Amino acid sequence: MDYLEKWKFCLGFIKERIPEQAYQTWFDDAVMISSATEEEVTLQVPNQFHYEWLESKYRHLIDDAIKEYFNIPMVVNYSVVISNKSTEEIPKLKETEKTIPTGYHQPSQLNSRYIFDNFIEGKDNQFAKAAAHSVADTPGQTPFNPLLIYSNPGLGKTHLLQAIGNQVLQKKPNARVVYITSEKFMQEFISAIQKNRSTDFAQTYRNVDMLLLDDAQFFQNKEQTQEQFFHLFNDLYQRGKQIVLTTDRHPNELRGIKDRLVSRFQSGLIVDIQAPDLETRIAILSKQAEDDGLDIPHDVTEFIAFSVKHDVRRMKAVLIRLLALSSIKHIDITMEMAKQVLVDMLGKSAFNKISINHVVKYVGKAMKISERQLFGKGRKQNVALARQTAMFLARELTDLSLTNIGARFGGRDHSTVIHACKTIENKINSDATFAHTIENMKSEIS
Repeated sequence: MDYLEKWKFCLGFIKERIPEQAYQTWFDDAVMISSATEEEVTLQVPNQFHYEWLESKYRHLIDDAIKEYFNIPMVVNYSVVISNKSTEEIPKLKETEKTIPTGYHQPSQLNSRYIFDNFIEGKDNQFAKAAAHSVADTPGQTPFNPLLIYSNPGLGKTHLLQAIGNQVLQKKPNARVVYITSEKFMQEFISAIQKNRSTDFAQTYRNVDMLLLDDAQFFQNKEQTQEQFFHLFNDLYQRGKQIVLTTDRHPNELRGIKDRLVSRFQSGLIVDIQAPDLETRIAILSKQAEDDGLDIPHDVTEFIAFSVKHDVRRMKAVLIRLLALSSIKHIDITMEMAKQVLVDMLGKSAFNKISINHVVKYVGKAMKISERQLFGKGRKQNVALARQTAMFLARELTDLSLTNIGARFGGRDHSTVIHACKTIENKINSDATFAHTIENMKSEIS
């Protein structure tokens, strides 16, 4: 075979291991244009960002494919052609696109980038991380078997799940650790039935030391798959093998799953992950930007953090989009660029065009405090509460950064605004009447 035919087989190898959307986005336009020596190949890609993405996220997968069909490891060079595509045509990564980044590990299916060290800890995920650490340190030897982690999508369940497996493999490279989604498990089971290999399928998973099952809620209404997993669960549990599961809700809220399987889910430790607070979201974005080599102003980081409140995955997708724009257009990241990306991803309705003056005037009138007092240094309880309320509402309803909000309130720094917002959030959580008042204020200002 010549190098072009070998590359076609490489593409088939890659296509089997990533989602169709990801393959079309990143590999449809990747063309092998030469294999000048027995040690090098050259791929032509449409722009600089395309090259950077393949190199940073798919390098190991490409290397594995080339080694498989060229029979030896080879250096991969890139040729970047000038693209006629406009900025608007840059691929917009959907939150549902689950790529396979650097470090794709066979046969465990683990992504080695998911480790405890880069999981940002906050009060909303602290207990879940501690439980996951405990299981990773002594799998099958704690009362936390199974460990079930649940949360809304995009808050880090998969990261923790795979971090457990990666830590176990780091300590015991020969451990039989398998990560799989419930959907993939079901597909493999159906395939085994069609090929009359159900026994082989069952034996494959019963030989593991640790089973990491992601998104178990997809077992709902899949009776045969539930039955198969029930028996697998019992076998692993009886032999002291560690089981870790994730779901998008508490097991009690799962519908279409048999009671005896729900009972197994609840037989160990159940922990949840809540949406991160503002400081944690800022820390997550800062760490992601650092890991990606992205130079992003602090006020832009803050702006993204309080614009996307309940989905860490979506926050990171904003950074990826900013990286694409900055790379292709060769310009620095600015607040205006961040605003445009957020509008593109979240829609124009994501931003209310409300000025801070509007907020201040409303709060002052509603709480009977003058604007001079709100901007001054007075610390009387009623004045402080009104000032904190105004800062909180300014954060919620305007597109200003925390730094700019603080500057507007008498030159205070962003940490003062953060403290004010936390104070109001705590009062909302502990005082239903106050919470109702704040909601009314937000509604009337909007």
